[in-house]
Amino acid sequence: MTDNRLPSGGRIDRSLPVDFRFDGRSYAGFKGDTLASALLANGVTLVGRSFKYHRPRGIISAGIEEPNALVTLGAGGRREPNVPATMVELSPGLTAESQNRWPSLGFDLQGINGLFAPLLASGFYYKTFMGPGRRAWMVYEHFIRKAAGLGMAAMEADPDRYETRHDFADVVVVGAGPAGLAAARAAAQAGARVLLVEQDFELGGQMLAEPRGQDWLAGMLAELGSMPGLRLMRRTTAFGLYDGNTLGLLSHADPGAKAAARQVFTLLRAGGIVFATGAVERPMVFSNNDRPGVMLASAIRTYLNRFAVLPGRKVVIGAAADSAYRTAFDLAANGAEVVLADSRAEIDPQLLGQAVRSGVEVHAGTLIVKATGARGVRAVELEGRSGPFRRQCDLVGMAGGWTPVLHLTSHLGVKPQYRQDIDAFIPGGLPTGQFAAGAVTGAATAAEAVRQGHRAGSAAAAAAGYDRKVDAAVLPAFEESGLPHAVQALPFGRKKAFVDFQMDVSLDDIALAQREGYESVEHLKRYTTLGMGTDQGKTSNVNAVRAMAALRGTPMEAAGTTTFRPPYAPVAVGAIAGRAKGHHFRPFRRTPMHDWHVANGADMLEVGLWMRPWYFRSFGADVDEAYVAEMRHVRSAAGLMDISTLGKIAVEGPDAATFLDRVYANGFASLKVGRARYGVMLRDDGIVLDDGTTTRIAENSYFMTTSTAKAADVMSWLEFLLDVAWPELRVSVTSVTDEWAGMSVAGPKSRAVLAAAFPAIDVSNEALPHMGLVEGTFRGSRLRIVRLSYSGERAYEIYVGASQGLAAWEHLLAMGKDSDLRPYGVEALGALRIEKGHVAGPEIDGRTTLADLGMARMVAKRSGYIGAVLGQRPAFLAPDRQRVVGLECAESGKRLRGGAILFAPDEAWQGHGRGRVTSTTFSPDIGKSIGLGLLAADFAGDEVVAVYPMKNEVVRARVVSPVFLDPMGERMHG
Repeated sequence: MTDNRLPSGGRIDRSLPVDFRFDGRSYAGFKGDTLASALLANGVTLVGRSFKYHRPRGIISAGIEEPNALVTLGAGGRREPNVPATMVELSPGLTAESQNRWPSLGFDLQGINGLFAPLLASGFYYKTFMGPGRRAWMVYEHFIRKAAGLGMAAMEADPDRYETRHDFADVVVVGAGPAGLAAARAAAQAGARVLLVEQDFELGGQMLAEPRGQDWLAGMLAELGSMPGLRLMRRTTAFGLYDGNTLGLLSHADPGAKAAARQVFTLLRAGGIVFATGAVERPMVFSNNDRPGVMLASAIRTYLNRFAVLPGRKVVIGAAADSAYRTAFDLAANGAEVVLADSRAEIDPQLLGQAVRSGVEVHAGTLIVKATGARGVRAVELEGRSGPFRRQCDLVGMAGGWTPVLHLTSHLGVKPQYRQDIDAFIPGGLPTGQFAAGAVTGAATAAEAVRQGHRAGSAAAAAAGYDRKVDAAVLPAFEESGLPHAVQALPFGRKKAFVDFQMDVSLDDIALAQREGYESVEHLKRYTTLGMGTDQGKTSNVNAVRAMAALRGTPMEAAGTTTFRPPYAPVAVGAIAGRAKGHHFRPFRRTPMHDWHVANGADMLEVGLWMRPWYFRSFGADVDEAYVAEMRHVRSAAGLMDISTLGKIAVEGPDAATFLDRVYANGFASLKVGRARYGVMLRDDGIVLDDGTTTRIAENSYFMTTSTAKAADVMSWLEFLLDVAWPELRVSVTSVTDEWAGMSVAGPKSRAVLAAAFPAIDVSNEALPHMGLVEGTFRGSRLRIVRLSYSGERAYEIYVGASQGLAAWEHLLAMGKDSDLRPYGVEALGALRIEKGHVAGPEIDGRTTLADLGMARMVAKRSGYIGAVLGQRPAFLAPDRQRVVGLECAESGKRLRGGAILFAPDEAWQGHGRGRVTSTTFSPDIGKSIGLGLLAADFAGDEVVAVYPMKNEVVRARVVSPVFLDPMGERMHG
């Protein structure tokens, strides 16, 4: 039998025991328990360590506001950190572990942080950047980062399924407490389609912990269950409110459901919304109020009545509200010794009378000033009318008043309003179609919450167009006291009086922030980290605002609140992504030769939306070895490259030549049929968009190729120009990328390969010169051969119908065997183009002009093309404008890195330098690391220093021509 479980009562199912593990030990609970209630039932009170000081912490609440009892669930890919134990529904085989401790929860070495509390006060991490110690940042950054965070996320892939959905309801009711149930009933009776959303796995809210309300709750749930227009979503948190009455919902699977999605993200659009989100009890502030065994009074009542758990037998309750008395009476009825310290001087006589009859010891005008005990509370020190006194206890309850849960109502900018009579903020004026009811508005009793919910549900249905007559509200039969609660005087100067339990923010921290000028609550939040934990300060915000208001001498309404933003509770990225992950998020495309590459030892690489061969393992065990061998082979024999991924666009029509003349910076109208030309497109601001080749197939027909990465951008740009800029041109542009398979044969033996493969086609230098085109057929499919080179060698691009791509590939390899034709990958291709000085994506990065890339001579006498005017802006012609250069590593055994910053040898290594390294490779022909870079045109030296800050690398390099190989083009023209 467990230590604290009552022999009867509660809403748990005692016929269904549940075994679970916590920190490696086995425990037992029942269906209907949460992990928190089951741990308390087993006498486990120490469940975690605090964020900064690693102080022992226990369970403080029974709901989503829990700041202390954060656990990690599961193992492997299912590992989920930072989950409040109060929100974990107990299920068979559940495994959980505590967090933020080492080597164990009972003995945490970082608990020594408490001895250095003065050094770790608010803002200490900011101050490490200031003063004499700032130069040591690189030393202690490691330790600060290591100490940051709470639980550890999984490194393995998550095997579970997540889903995203869209939904609609006429009326959505958020919260299934008394107000929410009444609102859903009224809206459904009015004829609206109603969705009731509740984050708990049971409906009822605080009624679940109210013994006097069980008959009312059972009757209400039975009636709602019979309404055909009403849907229920349990285990679902409304985490965000967005434009157009749109709610973000996160649903967790029922632990008993098989093959269900682990979490479901629903984007819900509603005609009307009723916020019945309730309120959370406010902690009291006193020394050591964070010790295990110090809990919210409402949480004690929940564990007692809903879960049949008696968390303590000698109980002291600090009270500033009448709700504390119901907890005291229920504890006493279950055998606990209860002392109630009420900070108010005046107490309801009826409550006092019942306290006497229940055996509850009441002290009016009395405050708890300190809790004592190490890993659990052992006693409290109190200050009353007759002076200080002490009481032994094993449980302390805090009833400091109630804080409405108004987060959702504020997500669209509605400012909370302060109500002095309840010392709390409530929702401001809500927009049309949104309503609030119950404790979120400050309703003091269940009956008032039901009345408000009934009115709000009827109004929301009417706003959605449904106005049938509804039955009168069904009120709970019990009465409740409604005296105003007391405003607690905050004990400034007392040590370890915590306001934010999760982030270890005390009253002293708030006072320090105020002294240092961080008086705005927004500044206070960021300087102290108050409210920045996973609980987002749900139990601490109002106490923090009151503390700052007191220090500033301003009223609460003047101090205001921080800005509430989604999500209200943490949301897993997996839930938002749903099934749109990996290649379901961005599907990759395969060329017609993809399967051949995989079967023949290619290591594939995702390039844009395509899978391309990175390198072939027949050339080496890894990429560094293989790509150099592939380069050598292309330079000495012949290599075959899959270029099907290039963008291919058919440009046709009587005005096609005029259109291309405007689109490309270099002219195309003069291009002859059967010839190709390299072209560069500019954006209208003069920046290079993309480069590629275009071949004139016939008088009014062109075959354009683009880079793999920019294919979609170029196609979209061309369509835009024809639709908007020049609709009068008689031109059509059609993407034909998927219609053609493309492959390139490059190297000194490439002509021999083509002659053997296509003997019917004359590929001699005279019939097919550089930038020439010949056409034919291959197995009944149209064949195009364009002679052009990206590698600097003699090279040919071969295009056939996609359905014949694999056959053409295998045919080339078979016919090219005598010429030692072998396939090579994109790593070698990139290295070959660097040796030849051809620019690509790293240089054409959306920031460079034609002049930057050394191509200004292409347009020296032209005008009328896109980008011509804005490309002549003074900044683009500045003498210190960065231009493309070649770089040779000047130090043996070292290499250049892309992204390195270029400096003159005699200048300080600060700022953006004189340029940057864009592309690098090892050149087997030159025998060293080389690269392309962008360097200020007015740089006069012949040597630079390439600094790579991420790895603290410094390499000297010589500035040379960007064309490292065959500057006269003899290889590709021969």
